[in-house]
Amino acid sequence: MAQRIVVDPVTRIEGHLRIDAEVDNGVVAKAWSSGQMWRGIELILQGRDPRDAWLFTQRICGVCTTVHALASVRCVENALGMEIPINAQYIRNLVQSIHALHDHIVHFYVLSALDWVDVVSALSADIGKTVQLAESISNWPGNSANRFKTVKAKVQAIVDSGQLGPFANGYWGHSAMKLPPEANLMAVSHYLEALDYQRKADMALGIISGKNPHIQNLSVGGVTAAINPDNENTLNMERLYWVRQLVEEVQGFIKQVYVPDVIAIAALYKDWLPYGAGVTNYMAVPDMVLDTKSTSFDLPGGTIMGGDLATVKPFTSFNDPYFRDNVVECIARSWYDGDWTRHPYEEDTVPKYTDFQDEGKYTWLKAPRFQGEPMQVGPLAQVMVGYAQGHELTRKYVDHVLSEISTLAGVQVGPAALHSSLGRHAARAIRAAMLSDLAIKHWQLLVDNIGKGDLEIFNRPTFPKGEIQGFGFHEAPRGALSHWIVIKDGVIKNYQCVVPSTWNAGPRDDKDKPGPYEASLVGNPIADPERPLEVLRTIHSFDPCIACAVHMLDPEGRETVKLKVL
Repeated sequence: MAQRIVVDPVTRIEGHLRIDAEVDNGVVAKAWSSGQMWRGIELILQGRDPRDAWLFTQRICGVCTTVHALASVRCVENALGMEIPINAQYIRNLVQSIHALHDHIVHFYVLSALDWVDVVSALSADIGKTVQLAESISNWPGNSANRFKTVKAKVQAIVDSGQLGPFANGYWGHSAMKLPPEANLMAVSHYLEALDYQRKADMALGIISGKNPHIQNLSVGGVTAAINPDNENTLNMERLYWVRQLVEEVQGFIKQVYVPDVIAIAALYKDWLPYGAGVTNYMAVPDMVLDTKSTSFDLPGGTIMGGDLATVKPFTSFNDPYFRDNVVECIARSWYDGDWTRHPYEEDTVPKYTDFQDEGKYTWLKAPRFQGEPMQVGPLAQVMVGYAQGHELTRKYVDHVLSEISTLAGVQVGPAALHSSLGRHAARAIRAAMLSDLAIKHWQLLVDNIGKGDLEIFNRPTFPKGEIQGFGFHEAPRGALSHWIVIKDGVIKNYQCVVPSTWNAGPRDDKDKPGPYEASLVGNPIADPERPLEVLRTIHSFDPCIACAVHMLDPEGRETVKLKVL
């Protein structure tokens, strides 16, 4: 007899997400993904100056601030047909790459590693064997006997205190936890080190963008980070070299710790490689712009259908009609008024709440579709699209990671293994390694261009009378993000955000096609329905980020709480 599991809320994510799963004979047979919050930014923006939109859209989320800022200025620039000074492009590229390095480190170690790592088991680890294991996969200086002894003592003190702090409520001792104690101790040590390296990335981002979260250096038409090598109050060489030093330190951690840790977990959990594929239609957008017209990129974009790399079709510019004309959103299963499927330019956002209905409406998230199909977005999509197009940097790191997993696991692991929960983690680590290289490259491009005497950072926008529309996209840490704007007489008439976690966490559509979260859970084993660790493993592999605009309503839609913010 089928058993219903409800995980509400899913923790170690941004936002409020509910997952329902029907388990039959120890395997997930059907799943529902429900976003339990309503994002009202689109309504807030109506009637405002398009140049201000990026400041508002950053507030969609306390995690994904930078990415909404980028997509927002790009959609306005697209509507105006603007070119962007090359310095501004390079600075934006640094902002996005450094933000992603911070994000990917936090996701793996803080938000999802504890689905695979049994912290309490680390107490039974042999220090010598831990050093031997760590040195077999990396030459990281922190992999020392003294370091592991100190960490083990720290974990023991936490356990003895009876207050596990950040390690509370974990599924310690769960039958699905398979790492040996030594691997668990190594991972806990790296967890603690990751806190320092994500801080270094955060610092670099703050130096170049004014602050983080909610960066301050963007503008429609370029950036506001004035460049003057001889002025201590501007973006000068001292600040730029400080940024480079921090990025290089983060790069060392990514290549010597993060990537090897993901390789080790994938190899030691090789039995989990078949699980979590779900939707194998992939979409990524091009990014890391190399010219003023946004037609040349260091990261490719495009689509793959049905997991077949031969179907890859690229997006070639920020104005590509293949992308522009094929995105729609469906609200057949979403808590909005109507049951339509519309292009973002034609959408509205009118909330209409009902109870959770298995065969009706059950989420605040819409269901995005591309050419009528659900698409998985995120690092795995970007890696697949890049690999299929023969992108040199992607192939370099994919081949390296798969080769190392194969050696450690003792079985041949090919690109097909990436269609999985563990594959999403591997792809995210690969993307972090690529972006660490590209951050250094674009830092050098910026410095070289400044050295030529070019200090331009901004082209002034001019808004025409009448109605215009535009879209802007960005390959955010969680995948393809797009903003869509309709401007009339210089003010915003309509604004829609189609975000990565909407693509992945969205519900069934009017044809009953499930979204990627829902599809990826089907077939997952569940060892203990009372402790559904396997559900969390797959959902966390997407790095959920449910938009941060919570409205508290009773079932009739009446306001129940008012807050006065001082």
